[in-house]
Amino acid sequence: MNKKNKKIEVKGNEIAVVTANEQDYISLTDIAKYKTNDTSAVIGNWMRNRNTIEFLGIWETLYNPHFKPLEFEGFRKQAGLNAFTLSPQKWVNKTNARGFIVRAGRYGGTYAHKDIAFKFASWISVEFELYLIKEFQRLKEEEQKLLGWSAKRELAKINYRIHTDAIKQNLIPTNLSKKQINFVYANEADVLNMALFGKTAGQWRDENPDKKGNIRDYANVSQLVCLANLENLNAVFINEGMPQAERLLKLNQIAISQMKILLADNNLLKLKGKDA
Repeated sequence: MNKKNKKIEVKGNEIAVVTANEQDYISLTDIAKYKTNDTSAVIGNWMRNRNTIEFLGIWETLYNPHFKPLEFEGFRKQAGLNAFTLSPQKWVNKTNARGFIVRAGRYGGTYAHKDIAFKFASWISVEFELYLIKEFQRLKEEEQKLLGWSAKRELAKINYRIHTDAIKQNLIPTNLSKKQINFVYANEADVLNMALFGKTAGQWRDENPDKKGNIRDYANVSQLVCLANLENLNAVFINEGMPQAERLLKLNQIAISQMKILLADNNLLKLKGKDA
């Protein structure tokens, strides 16, 4: 399970969401607080219900090949009896269920797979369930936007390696000092910066003294895609022996052409989110 919880706010209540085995689990403890502070009693009352037991059993049968059906049948027969009690921990221990995760400690609590959590929220309040689903979907949409941004950034980093390798093989004579080599890399990086952004990294820093990072950290998705293409093309041009001034002119023309296409691409616009 991830050590750091994600949080969503539902009708003024913070609800923790964690990931385990690539699945989302939502805090039943936090959901129960919408009704009362005695969260264990609320969860226990829900679990002793026959309909709840049957739902949990069917869910585990569908998604858990290691679920113990005989123990489940025993719970189902007892469900509804006055003396019957059941907790998430007991359910997990007896049936080998995977729909719940129980965490001990100060920041612990009972978490359930989102399917089960939505069912519990519905039992608490239909209105609360609908708001929970809405906020959970918003969280997943934000995660997808960040994933798209991260993928484009990583693509730019990979292509940058191709670019620097071409510089190393073709533009750096032997026996240069480390300082001289770094100057060549920086100089070639600014060829791309000038072609795409119209300024060097140093010029950008002078214009933005309060910002951390570099000019590329503030690029939008379209610019990162274009940058990845320019790095590949510049590596090819370097290998072909094209002079720097000629490469800069050619890369600038390509950048203008590609940015016009990228900015008109509706699919790419969806990846940009609010920061593009």
